[in-house]
Amino acid sequence: MVLGTYKEVVAARSTDKQIQKLAQDGGIVSGLFCYALDEKLIDGAVVAGPSDVMWKPEPMVAMSSDEILAAAGTKYTFSPNVWMLKKAVRQYGLEKVGTVAIPCQSMGIRKMQSYPFGVRFLADKIALMLGIFCMENFPYESLRTFISEKAGVDFDLVEKMDIGKGKFWIETADQTLSIPLKETHGYEQNGCKVCLDYVAELADVSTGSVGTPDGWSTVFVRTDAGETVFKQAVEAGVIETKPMDDVKPGLGLLEKLATDKKTKAMKVIDERKAMGLPVPFKGSAEKENPLANV
Repeated sequence: MVLGTYKEVVAARSTDKQIQKLAQDGGIVSGLFCYALDEKLIDGAVVAGPSDVMWKPEPMVAMSSDEILAAAGTKYTFSPNVWMLKKAVRQYGLEKVGTVAIPCQSMGIRKMQSYPFGVRFLADKIALMLGIFCMENFPYESLRTFISEKAGVDFDLVEKMDIGKGKFWIETADQTLSIPLKETHGYEQNGCKVCLDYVAELADVSTGSVGTPDGWSTVFVRTDAGETVFKQAVEAGVIETKPMDDVKPGLGLLEKLATDKKTKAMKVIDERKAMGLPVPFKGSAEKENPLANV
């Protein structure tokens, strides 16, 4: 239960060399969206696209593989993709929409689909939701501040960011630097402190780098819609896979991190509840096992 419900979990990566070069880790989100567009499984996808400000993403409706690749790579600050879904349907006229979401966004999308008040003609047009593992997300100015001050590097020179092995990694054209993750605590979005979901449990397919070697991703296939597109992509040779039992460090690390996030969030929820503040979930004190409230 700590990793949510799923049909299959594998190590995977895109077989496209261009996607491998541009995308984060195994390039699963880019690879699946490009395949789904090419095969008309979706008409377009709402993704975190580039903007005029470096590393400050803006949601965009990608209608081609080139536009998907222009948005490739993880951004560690918020992109309000959910806001763009209505525009994708009502202004672009899309009947089958794909979107990429971090866990909090996937919760909102599923609630919208369950209770579609005020979003008529939208909820049933979301054909494919790809989720990204997320421990925490940073406001843009916080991201800029801790990279500049703690890494001592000009933020405008950063070419790639990544999280792994307990560190926040920063790459420029000349060097690779890292910051211990514990030094980024306090810079995250406030809502991250009460979020119980690390592995995008409500997505059709969720993916992230934890659990697999460099260049690969852990992939959870969770729904019928996710299973359809993922299996077709594998059969077409767009995605290659390995059993999770054959890779290191495997699911054990993922389970630990997912449990840690739930437990820490429940502690904060309890503290807020004790102060009379609103909380998004039940307090962990209501049951002996904090994960039972999830």
